[in-house]
Amino acid sequence: MIIIDGTNLILGRLATHAAKQALLGEEVVVINCDHAIVSGEREKIYAHYRQKVARGTPRKGVFFSRSPDRVVRRTIRGMLPHKQPKGKAAFGRVTCYRGVPEELAGKPVAQLSYANKSKLPNLKYTTVASISKQIGAKL
Repeated sequence: MIIIDGTNLILGRLATHAAKQALLGEEVVVINCDHAIVSGEREKIYAHYRQKVARGTPRKGVFFSRSPDRVVRRTIRGMLPHKQPKGKAAFGRVTCYRGVPEELAGKPVAQLSYANKSKLPNLKYTTVASISKQIGAKL
């Protein structure tokens, strides 16, 4: 089992690492999902996610969850071939949590130094928690 702490990690890089490990057969657990960051201008990011939520109809879908852990899980799903059997199996091995659950407290956490926010060329970013609030999550 690989445990990844999402605090100050860039969401896309975190998601690619998690997806690759899940495809290789590892159980992947992402903790502190709400502290992951998305790079770019804040208003453009908010508009992008608002458009994702507004897409579709309430009856038929496309359904896009507003919770931070579900936003991260959906991002990981986008990096998997989720319509094929190997992708479905890999997606089933991915779990995301908003905080740190009791059963995972004190266990070793994987460090993704290449995905840290210090690698960003500028300071334009926002957290997944603030994105979730903007699209209507009840935190």
